[in-house]
Amino acid sequence: MSIILSPSILSANFCNLEADLKELERCGIKDIHIDVMDGNFVPNITFGPSQIESIRKVTNMNFDVHLMVQEPIRFINDFANAGADSITVHAEACTHLHRTLEEIKKRNLNAGVALNPSTAIDNIEYILDIADKILVMTVNPGFGGQKFIECMISKIEKANSLINQKKSSAIIQVDGGISKNNILKVIESGATDIVVGTAVFNNQKIKENLSEIKALLM
Repeated sequence: MSIILSPSILSANFCNLEADLKELERCGIKDIHIDVMDGNFVPNITFGPSQIESIRKVTNMNFDVHLMVQEPIRFINDFANAGADSITVHAEACTHLHRTLEEIKKRNLNAGVALNPSTAIDNIEYILDIADKILVMTVNPGFGGQKFIECMISKIEKANSLINQKKSSAIIQVDGGISKNNILKVIESGATDIVVGTAVFNNQKIKENLSEIKALLM
């Protein structure tokens, strides 16, 4: 089983972002997770298309753009043009989820669906034929550095079971509070794409932190 580590740049040093990105590349990272927040769907405000376009100029890593915004269908084109490789939207934020995923796929991007901790897995059964990724939020979205919600382990297991039952090719991504203490647990539950923030950027020791995480996965 191949595991993807997707460092979340929400936890990076913004005074030193290009250097952090180059360090991630040197460590063999292929994907970075970019949390876009609108101050409406979630209380925080982060990046827009112009910031992502600027970052795109300094790295060739895959941009995994996570839209924590209300009615994200309005912004698909903007983020696609800015350099996204994958766009994930929240089921709770879409009036027409299937249509939103279709709009992402039309632009030859991977399409993901994120679920807040309180949202049942059954709600996304009907889009498993089109989704490339199911993102199980293991914290309530809006801020980095939150504590992992332990009961989400069973939700990851349910998502894995449903994907297998429907013979879907979607992978499971997890985001929120992932650390060296729980990363193996989420992988054993069925997740193969792991968003890591503080665990990677803590104390600006990116290389050391990633080495420790990778050692756990061997």
